[in-house]
Amino acid sequence: MKFSYSSVVTAAIALLPVVSAQVNSSEWNAAYAKAKSTLALLNLSDKVSLATGYCTGNIPTIPAINFTGLCLEDSALGVKDTDYSSAFPAGINVAATFNRTLMRQRGVAMGQEFRGKGVNIQLGPMMNFMRAPASGRAWEGFGGDPYLSGEGAFETITGIQSQGVQAVAKHFIDYEQEHSRMSSSSNVDDRLQHEIYLHPFLRSVQANVAAVMCSYINGTYACENNATLNGLLKYELAFQGCKLNGWFRYDDWTATPSTTSANDGLDMTMPGDIFPGSIVSWFGESLVLAVQLGTVPESRVDDMATRILAGWYLLGQEQGYPPVNFDSKDPLSSVNQHVNVQGDHASLIRTIGAASTVLLKNENNALPLNKPKTIGIIGNDAGPNPLGPNICIAKGCDIGILGMGWGSGTANYPYLITPLDAITNRSSLDGTQVYSSLDDFDLDAAADTASGKDVAFVFITADSGEGSLTVEGNAGDRNNLQAWHSGDALVEKVASVNNNTIVVVNTVGPIVVEAWIDNPNVTGLVWSGLPGEEAGNSLIDILYGAYNPSGRLPYTIGKSIDDYAAQINTSIPIGILEIPYSEGLFIDYRHFDEANITPRYEYGFGLSYTTFSYSDLIVSGSVSGAAPGPSYGFGSSLDPSLHAPVVFVNFTLTNTGNIAGHETPQLYISLPASSQSPPYILKGFDSVFINPGESREVSMELSQYDLSIWNVVTQRWEVPSGTIGVTVGASSRDHRLTGVIG
Repeated sequence: MKFSYSSVVTAAIALLPVVSAQVNSSEWNAAYAKAKSTLALLNLSDKVSLATGYCTGNIPTIPAINFTGLCLEDSALGVKDTDYSSAFPAGINVAATFNRTLMRQRGVAMGQEFRGKGVNIQLGPMMNFMRAPASGRAWEGFGGDPYLSGEGAFETITGIQSQGVQAVAKHFIDYEQEHSRMSSSSNVDDRLQHEIYLHPFLRSVQANVAAVMCSYINGTYACENNATLNGLLKYELAFQGCKLNGWFRYDDWTATPSTTSANDGLDMTMPGDIFPGSIVSWFGESLVLAVQLGTVPESRVDDMATRILAGWYLLGQEQGYPPVNFDSKDPLSSVNQHVNVQGDHASLIRTIGAASTVLLKNENNALPLNKPKTIGIIGNDAGPNPLGPNICIAKGCDIGILGMGWGSGTANYPYLITPLDAITNRSSLDGTQVYSSLDDFDLDAAADTASGKDVAFVFITADSGEGSLTVEGNAGDRNNLQAWHSGDALVEKVASVNNNTIVVVNTVGPIVVEAWIDNPNVTGLVWSGLPGEEAGNSLIDILYGAYNPSGRLPYTIGKSIDDYAAQINTSIPIGILEIPYSEGLFIDYRHFDEANITPRYEYGFGLSYTTFSYSDLIVSGSVSGAAPGPSYGFGSSLDPSLHAPVVFVNFTLTNTGNIAGHETPQLYISLPASSQSPPYILKGFDSVFINPGESREVSMELSQYDLSIWNVVTQRWEVPSGTIGVTVGASSRDHRLTGVIG
């Protein structure tokens, strides 16, 4: 990872202090006090054992201090590889809700399930970006904008840790593709790093996240990158939790490159072995020897142990924490007690699935359905996997309804409601006859099923995941942005025989829909994303109007893959693959705006069954004459003066239609041209429920940090001189109200 730090910053990194507490955090202060007291009771081997994993994702017990060990387990959407736990909607779906309440509730529910299984540390949330639209793991995160990603991270972490489970912010940092992920260098300049890729981690630290997981090779190994681990994370952000190594593939970690990674900021290695199955660890006895030889100071090991213990104390795990009651690697183990931790989470999952569904096209009021006499359902994505939803390793197949991508970010389905079953069950209330064809490639059967029906639903997909698996020729990242299984041909065939064709898309990210979107017989487009176990039920809530659509796109849908600023680099060079982030600040909608490219559907777009008006914008407060942020130093980017609200934006929303529902207002700022910033930058959003004819006042706040850029020369946050515009509207391009900040 390459940076443009000044010599002053380099010197500051070299003098990195042992962290005693996050800036202004009484919780961490108390945790550190306990950790330091406990540390005095440990010998060197004990302290090293805290930092060295064994088997997969476990830190051993230390009876002398009543330390019961730590269990670390994936994933960011549910407890991986166990039973009687939930499969929540993916991160990309919770982002599409633009609803902080649902983001936090999902975190709370996941925290309850991880705790119920005895897991101390949940390896999530994931907050890497959809920099390139075909990125394999972007669906685990929160989309293509740093502000929304930061809010998703903050709310998820707050929810998880409210249940006494340690959350892990991952992957730190600049991990945006699967191809060559272990042998590539993400070359990111200093301003870009601060304004885009660091922001979700800043919000994670503000949420008191207990741990952070690093990524892979970036110029130097990310797990021994002094500039990022010590400089950005532990110094500038004053993070004092545990820094973990990253994953190599879905069934092991092994991203620790050396014993001296400890000197560069790594606190814990997993699973501990140098390569899978080896008996030698980079830490463990190797770290003890390094201390004895003087290559790693014992003070560094003390800091490592203190950070790990502090996270344990921070979440109150030293008393009354449930023991681990499952074995993710051996389903026949006697450890498996089959504890049901699902509670009533299915209801929340169904709600998030509906709230994250984005209605993109609805001609002639095709939706909601009004007791059609006949329905045709076409496409494999509408039905089940005949062998069961958990039959494929790490969910690495695209058979039946797509509820999540593949890889380490998955979980077992306790069940999976298909659209076919849900629509069939709901249709019985209206006496509707349902006909189906689930073969994506049998176009004649598709046409027969759709012909003469009141409405024909066509289900299409696009899948992706971790690069450790290749699925249908896609090595993690997608090969293109086309629908899988010749989905365009399936839609076109159905639309040729039915003038009320509604397309439902379950996908990891954007797909190109130009082949059929303007076809007058395609009356509807419903974007369901990756909704988890309640997929079918969430969908019928939208189709039948039980839930008024309020989901908004957390990424831009272009007309061509060439519309996007960044692409997956599939080169296979000799040595390190250099990935220049040459698009700079202009990713996703920022690029479309800057290059004046018309998208098919813009970032933040989504339709409703009702209509809303915006009025009475009032912008108060000012940053005129504001002093720059503090110079680069310990905790400088978390300085309270940067994050206190200084500008207040108020406006009124009115439901001008006949149906109650949520509106999703979005606030964008426009910095002066001299700042060389994107034309519009998301800095606020809400999800507001309004009854017909009712008006609601909405308030949003902006801090000095929100209105600043990172000055690479002075190494601090500064508000650029000139007029700052404020735009409030229903998407990144639907601008309803405009104003300026004084």
